[in-house]
Amino acid sequence: METTSTLADGREALQCPTLVEDDRTGMSPETLKRAFLDNLFYLQGVNRTNASPYNYYVALAYTVRDRLLRRFLKSTDTYKQEKVKLVCYFSAEFLMGRYLGNNLANLGIYDLIKETIEELGLDFEEIIEQEPDPGLGNGGLGRLAACFLDSLASLEIPAIGYGIRYEFGIFHQMIQDGWQVEIPDNWLRFGNPWELPRPDESVEVKLGGRTEIYHDDKGQERVQWLPERRVLAIPHDTPVPGYKTNTVNALRLWKAEASESFNFEAFNAGLYDQSVAEKMDAETISKVLYPNDNTPAGRELRLAQQYFFVAASLQDLIRIHLKSHKNLQNFHETAAIQLNDTHPAIAIAELMRLLVDENGLEWSKAWTITQKTFAYTNHTLLPEALERWSAELLGKLLPRHLEIIYLINHFFLDDVRTWFPDNEELLGKLSIVEEAGWGNKQIRMANLACVGSHSINGVAALHTELLQKDTLKEFAMLWPEKFYNKTNGVTPRRWILLSNPQLSALFTEKIGDNWLKDLKELRKLEQYLDDPEFRQRWYEIKQANKADLAAYMLKTRNIEVDVNSIFDVQVKRIHEYKRQHLAVLHIIALYNRIKQNPQIDIVPRTFIFGGKAAPGYFMAKLIIKLTNAVAEIVNKDPDVRGRLKVVFLPNFNVSLGQRIYPAADLSEQISTAGKEASGTGNMKFAMNGSLTIGTLDGANIEIREEAGAENFFLFGLTAEEVYAKKAHGYEPMSYYKNNRELKGVIDRIKSGYFSHGDTELFRPIVDSLLYDDQYMLLADYQSYADCQEQVSQAYRDRDKWTRMSILNSVRMAKFSSDRTIWEYCQEIWKVNPVKISLED
Repeated sequence: METTSTLADGREALQCPTLVEDDRTGMSPETLKRAFLDNLFYLQGVNRTNASPYNYYVALAYTVRDRLLRRFLKSTDTYKQEKVKLVCYFSAEFLMGRYLGNNLANLGIYDLIKETIEELGLDFEEIIEQEPDPGLGNGGLGRLAACFLDSLASLEIPAIGYGIRYEFGIFHQMIQDGWQVEIPDNWLRFGNPWELPRPDESVEVKLGGRTEIYHDDKGQERVQWLPERRVLAIPHDTPVPGYKTNTVNALRLWKAEASESFNFEAFNAGLYDQSVAEKMDAETISKVLYPNDNTPAGRELRLAQQYFFVAASLQDLIRIHLKSHKNLQNFHETAAIQLNDTHPAIAIAELMRLLVDENGLEWSKAWTITQKTFAYTNHTLLPEALERWSAELLGKLLPRHLEIIYLINHFFLDDVRTWFPDNEELLGKLSIVEEAGWGNKQIRMANLACVGSHSINGVAALHTELLQKDTLKEFAMLWPEKFYNKTNGVTPRRWILLSNPQLSALFTEKIGDNWLKDLKELRKLEQYLDDPEFRQRWYEIKQANKADLAAYMLKTRNIEVDVNSIFDVQVKRIHEYKRQHLAVLHIIALYNRIKQNPQIDIVPRTFIFGGKAAPGYFMAKLIIKLTNAVAEIVNKDPDVRGRLKVVFLPNFNVSLGQRIYPAADLSEQISTAGKEASGTGNMKFAMNGSLTIGTLDGANIEIREEAGAENFFLFGLTAEEVYAKKAHGYEPMSYYKNNRELKGVIDRIKSGYFSHGDTELFRPIVDSLLYDDQYMLLADYQSYADCQEQVSQAYRDRDKWTRMSILNSVRMAKFSSDRTIWEYCQEIWKVNPVKISLED
């Protein structure tokens, strides 16, 4: 029996069965419609006559979140009841991307919701686009953390992510007159429907002050920290569902607030600024991701941020542990903490403080627990990127932690002296404390992470090899058993299913949908390589994706591009070692060829760039300016006749990446060999059928191994050749003088051709290349240019290119983050899946 009614709020009447599903959990179209309209009216106070697209987004977000919450609480309860070991991912960044589409896909209701919304006469895509992209990361580090959370839940691993709820996160990038301009990214302006504030689980974080020695009731000497100030850490939980599982884990982000947010006495005295000073000071901690650290205040804020979130997270984990255990003697059996780079490494000293000072454990027992709890992932081979803090600053902000670090270092070096007597040079390299001269001590956070962890891993085979041979070679000599390689991966749910629905549909049509759980299934598609119909569909899907991106570029940048041209793409953080300017040199070379012979037969190309430069990194910002300056000339020159187009897409983020990766023909992975730890963009491109032009760097090596050397465009010096060339005295000027085309490219930049006659604007780039060239652009230029000719010739043969594209995509199983996480679980964390039952 069915009934109809007109609702009091004026919403359209819905036909509903007499026995209706629970509006919070039901999955029928009727229940979903009812829940959606309820969330529009009762939660926001609007109806369909005055609702905005954003109102519809919020209503849909709450409708989806409702369907996560039972799974979320069941997961949490199961973990408590079974006293599981919890994987705890500590990261300064979580670049999650938009939640709505991802949650719909993981719940398996994307198409159902889309149809339901469209039945109401609404534009589903417009609603999806209303969600802000949370800017809680800067690049690969944060996106890796997000992919790992997705895989942990999809593999049914008990886990939690811990980080900071940045109010503004990474900046919003605009391009003005070719320059990057940073403006605040106020992603929380309208709130966040996905998060669950947990003020009842807030904790206090101490900062500053001094320490003093006292004796406990047993007469033992103890140390207590007398802080200068205390900050409240308020947790906000975001549910993270697995793909078609009942597991929903938490991302717990901490917001900083003052313990006393308003000084009424100061206010009554007319001291209005002083009355809220403590509030403003505290809230600064979670205000912005990576504050500029070129000033003492900026460095202090960065250190405060790092300590703030690990201190809050460790207190939280101890609270959870003590609910089901009498003491902390087995803390390491209930928490496996992964340090995502050195940002959270201060957690090692903090756990020691909590165990020894707050809970009375003996030092050696506490140290054993600490080492068994932590594992450390290194993400960089650049020495300047290995964090150091001045002992003076650390002692000012965290006085007890400096004492603890000195003690850790003292006991560690005593052991080293026993193992390697009379080797002061080795002691100096292993020491956590670096004597920088004039009494200026530095605390090496990577060394602290190595000493305080039971596992140290790199993120690609070459990266791990170079860590052991160079960056951390002394630690590898000391503890070879601690070192692991865990090649990074990305989640196929976001980066194929969500990003490339047409390709996903083709995969599922041919082999079923189990590939979303086991990417090795895609290998079955190789049987269709000789099927002309399959290759034609593959080509048409790529062209459709290119057309979508072309329409986006026309709408947002007012640049019209040829969808039949090679979409040659480089999107990633702007840095000299990533060598975006090498690609720009090649563009200028092609432009020069056209200017010398306008009738030249050249394969049309659309060069697409995207990425942000750190606000204080002048050379990276100048590279963006050069890219846009070249675009301004090339795109408007009538001699070019549209054969070359250069587009810089501002504010590259996860959502923009979902547009770009499926549309790319060529993936530029051209970092100096030995500098890129892994990279994950290279994996996303390849999964979506892009061919790679790249060096033997990071995960490129393994991508080439998996796809086949014949399906990869390789150029450039190897890491060994880079080291050898530098060791024998690299002279970039000789390449400039002896390569006519290269000289013509650099001379055109020097002449002011791309800077309205200003010969000084790009001089820093030119001088860097000619007199230093730290990242070997000139040494690699000719190899790169020759390789690009191979790309052009391959693209002329559409059938050959399509075959190469197919093989790149279907052979990428190794680069699923599911594989990466499973290796962590088995070899480092020692955890197993836990099934979640929804039965009461």
